[in-house]
Amino acid sequence: QVQLVESGGGLVQAGGSLRLSCVASGMFFTSASMAWYRQAIGKQRELVATISTSSTTNYADSVKGRFTISRDNAKKTVYLQMNSLKPEDTAVYYCSRPSLGYWGQGTQVTVSS
Repeated sequence: QVQLVESGGGLVQAGGSLRLSCVASGMFFTSASMAWYRQAIGKQRELVATISTSSTTNYADSVKGRFTISRDNAKKTVYLQMNSLKPEDTAVYYCSRPSLGYWGQGTQVTVSS
């Protein structure tokens, strides 16, 4: 059974940082391209960042230069380092293996102004 378990969310002031983690189990992690999505209240879920099996990364324009996605294959973990956080980054953040429709339960990130 595939599981993606996120952690690291919380409440932070604008300008602060958080690091999200997503631990995968039940799948071949090294062959998985992974992604982080987010969904704010009243808005559609949006793609934040992706990382390929060769660690090629892509970012939404809104987070470029502030967020960094990375992976540790030995730990079956994907990370999202979020710096210079803004109130508009407030959302539930989801880890995903989008090609197979696997999703985590989400972790709340709240940025206060």
